[in-house]
Amino acid sequence: MIPEELYKRRRRHNNTPESTLLIIANYIVAAVGIQLFAMCQKINWFFWVVIGCLALYNFFTIRKNREEYDKVHIYAYVASLMGLVLLFILLRLRATPC
Repeated sequence: MIPEELYKRRRRHNNTPESTLLIIANYIVAAVGIQLFAMCQKINWFFWVVIGCLALYNFFTIRKNREEYDKVHIYAYVASLMGLVLLFILLRLRATPC
């Protein structure tokens, strides 16, 4: 049988840092937003609403967990933002006229 300590250790993802969850959420929301609203030649206005809401979510999450963000986490966060820009460019190369 599975030991009971296993469930106590991972309850509600207490061991996953908030910065990692923020980066994962950014990639999921951005990828879905790009696929749904930015894959035509003209970018839909709602895509910018999604990106704006994502920026607000990032601002308040970083502000709430300010003590967690040291130099390494800040570098990882900035690198993930550059990765999001690259993801946008790569997905937009396959845009089709709608």
